[in-house]
Amino acid sequence: MSTDTGIKEQFDTAALHGDPQRSLSTRELFDVFQPVFDRIAAGAVEREQQRILPFEQFAWLNERRFGALTVPRSRGGYGATLEQVAELLIALASADSNVAHVYRSHLGFIASLSSEESDVWFPRIAAGETVGNAATERSGAALGTAATTLTQAADGDWELNGTKYYSTGSIFSDWIQVTAQIPGQEARSHALVKSSWDGIELVDDWDGFGQQLTGTGTTHFRGVKVPAANVRNRDGRATQETAVFQLVLLAVEAGIAKAAIDEGVHLVRSRTRGFNTGTGSVAREDPQVLQRVGELSAKAAAARAIVLQAARELDAAIGVLGGDPLLDNPQELTNACELPVAHAQVVVPELVRDVTDGIFDLLGASAVGKSKSLDRFWRNARTVATHNPTIYKARIVGDYRVNGTPMFGLNAIGEVKPSGEKLQ
Repeated sequence: MSTDTGIKEQFDTAALHGDPQRSLSTRELFDVFQPVFDRIAAGAVEREQQRILPFEQFAWLNERRFGALTVPRSRGGYGATLEQVAELLIALASADSNVAHVYRSHLGFIASLSSEESDVWFPRIAAGETVGNAATERSGAALGTAATTLTQAADGDWELNGTKYYSTGSIFSDWIQVTAQIPGQEARSHALVKSSWDGIELVDDWDGFGQQLTGTGTTHFRGVKVPAANVRNRDGRATQETAVFQLVLLAVEAGIAKAAIDEGVHLVRSRTRGFNTGTGSVAREDPQVLQRVGELSAKAAAARAIVLQAARELDAAIGVLGGDPLLDNPQELTNACELPVAHAQVVVPELVRDVTDGIFDLLGASAVGKSKSLDRFWRNARTVATHNPTIYKARIVGDYRVNGTPMFGLNAIGEVKPSGEKLQ
């Protein structure tokens, strides 16, 4: 258990229980969470090497209700802007990118809530509860459909059956949002289920080479009883939700870059061995090494700056989560949210890859030793980037800028027919 509860209670009394109209500064938020980030960082390499899922570390953050960052202060949360959230996520990802990644589904879920839904979910989230995700399948279902089904019982409640993969964060979370198909309906629906309910099995079988500790594995739903109030019927045309999903991943990548260059600098400072083709100077005085450190540091800083700018633009479009968006036209809101995030997705992954690969230019052959686990930065960054391939984001931006094509995207995953038929 955490020993930091006293700090949390002191902050709650001094700030959260004060004037709910006063916005908390980024410094105040870091005062709450940085001590936890530091504790998380202390064991990150060991967890990576031994595949220890961060249940304890996730619990430390939940003790301080990290998941309530974007819940308005008047509703019991921290009332953080998305820019503040991005700054905190970059710092958390620098400590352990797996833990930061886990909050992607949770923060995206909060961004999707209607005013009516927020009345139900804000109190739960303000109390420290979190929401995971189970959307993607390996079932062979056609694009825009789901093999996981919701069928209605005579009493009006529902039964959930199916198997999901890429269930990032669900194994750590109190709730799971499950994408499912109601027979006879074209649009997909969502069931919100407690991860502890009967019929749910969470399996840690993610075999990716990066982000191995995110719980991104299989979830089975076998005859799960779902109250009618826990079924969401939506048209699939998200506004700010998808942009917040992607902003979290961008912050994770920027955090990885920061951690990589920080570790590279630390190793350069302590390095005494040189190459026979070098200048004969110790590494920390070698002009070529110092130039490379400067280049990589600039790229890590650029990645961070781009992510924070995207977050500021989201704040300008959305306003306070849980309230009415500043843009009331759904299409205008979607474009205003998607464009800055898509811009960032085109350039940030390349910057981060340059940093996570380039740190090996600063060091010798010993840098590839498994004991250092420096490869984790590249593996984790590359894995995060596969969630949103740059080529597609660049095409969507170009199509919007040139042709004015709405930035909805397909908002779906599934099998595509070779004939070229597209989701209508």
